[in-house]
Amino acid sequence: MIRIGIYGYGNLGKGVELAAAQNSDFSLVGVFTRRNPEKVQTLTGAPVYRAERVTEFADEIDVLVICGGSATDLPEMTPALAQTFNVVDSFDHHAKIPEHFLRVNEAAMAGGCTALISGGWDPGLFSLARLYGEAVLPDGVSDTFWGRGVSQGHSDAIRRIPGVIDARQYTVPVASALESAREGEKRAFSAREKHTRECFVVPAEGADLAQIEREIKEMPDYFKEYDTTVSFITLEELREKHSGLPHGGTVIRTGETGGRIKELGGATERTDRPRTNRERIEFSLKLESNPEFTGSVLVALARAVYKMSARGDFGCKTVFDVAPADLSPKSREELLKALL
Repeated sequence: MIRIGIYGYGNLGKGVELAAAQNSDFSLVGVFTRRNPEKVQTLTGAPVYRAERVTEFADEIDVLVICGGSATDLPEMTPALAQTFNVVDSFDHHAKIPEHFLRVNEAAMAGGCTALISGGWDPGLFSLARLYGEAVLPDGVSDTFWGRGVSQGHSDAIRRIPGVIDARQYTVPVASALESAREGEKRAFSAREKHTRECFVVPAEGADLAQIEREIKEMPDYFKEYDTTVSFITLEELREKHSGLPHGGTVIRTGETGGRIKELGGATERTDRPRTNRERIEFSLKLESNPEFTGSVLVALARAVYKMSARGDFGCKTVFDVAPADLSPKSREELLKALL
């Protein structure tokens, strides 16, 4: 039985809670929150504790799943907690993953713990799809499209802006770019050519709407590189029209096989086989609940972290370091028989 704790209890924390309940090899020790525990009711009746008490449970938790936001929470939380716990997080600020990795690795190595960062579906499952695609079709090009769906990380970044009560941000793929990628057009699409961003924002009374819109559109790594629209709406409208958290996306790798054959042991190439064949690998997701699906991925990764830690494989890890078999509760014999 893998004993897990959930650190942070928003939409993602609830998704992890539900996913753990679906897996018979997990038990949930408790939820740790910065809110008043007496005012937090969990979906499964799991106990709730103040976040600052988490270290009291160091001997009772095998893996701590950290469910904070990537903008400001995880850069501080994950290195701090990785000194004491095996941890999993869903840090999704792609440009800052290398920096986050180094900080978490230093902490985890110092504490003799295993920490997996940037889990989920992108980064996460989509990262693996990109790796497999490039490895199998080296002569090719990869493209990733997200949406249409709600980005939790981007929505959280908007909510951190002063004067914002709540917000939803939709990532929308540009249809023409998606079709070009499927046709194998070898070109590097810019961020602006591939996606647009739609923001629905509930402002506080008296807030400077022009300032909020400017801060959103000029936010580096989140919105500055995209065509972004900002619509200000009421809280009632947000709840009525934007209460769901759908998402999805597609990773496409197009390439060629065949063609020229290098002479063994020689420097020349044969040209008597000019024919090439076009190939395409496509991996896609269509999700009704982004946080519940992401939570399901994090729980599978928590299982892998538990196994890696038991083998003494400490330090910071990503999905690239996880053996597929470590994600499954099945034995090697069961996997060979059922899935291979």
